[in-house]
Amino acid sequence: MKKNYLFLLLSVLFINVINAQDDAPIAVVKHQFKINLLLPGFVYEHGFNSKNTLYSEASLGLGFQANSSNSNFAIYPTINEQFRHYYNLEKRAGKGKRTARNSGNYLAANAVYSFGSISTNDNYREASSSFTLGALWGLQRTYKGRFNLEFNAGPGVNFDEYDTEFVPIINFTLGWVIGK
Repeated sequence: MKKNYLFLLLSVLFINVINAQDDAPIAVVKHQFKINLLLPGFVYEHGFNSKNTLYSEASLGLGFQANSSNSNFAIYPTINEQFRHYYNLEKRAGKGKRTARNSGNYLAANAVYSFGSISTNDNYREASSSFTLGALWGLQRTYKGRFNLEFNAGPGVNFDEYDTEFVPIINFTLGWVIGK
């Protein structure tokens, strides 16, 4: 008889633990590190609360300019800061889709500083430093094995020593989440 009561008690506790895990709030990861491969760089994403993060990236950017007589290819270091709001984590979880490691869609305020080029063609205008502000819509997916895919796009305004202009912002990265 005591074995039956013990079995019943353990069964109730086990069911409560399973239900508690299902009711756990869906939230972004508090600390996430990534390595990007396409434009080599390192990323740290810090979660402030269940839906908002600060995304910080240091990487190398690539640029190409051309006119009727010359072309210029540039490589330049960049710092990218984004305040992200993940808006569909609960909806993804409700459909049984992954939300682990910030797999979701987001809206972001974006600020990018691009340093002067470390490689440029002297026959063309010098690739100088610039600052870009923008608003982005994006998606991030982290799959099993920690493979990470990210895409974001939106309008922006670019400031450099020559002019200020509206620019499209488009970013695609492939990489891996490192750490826990």
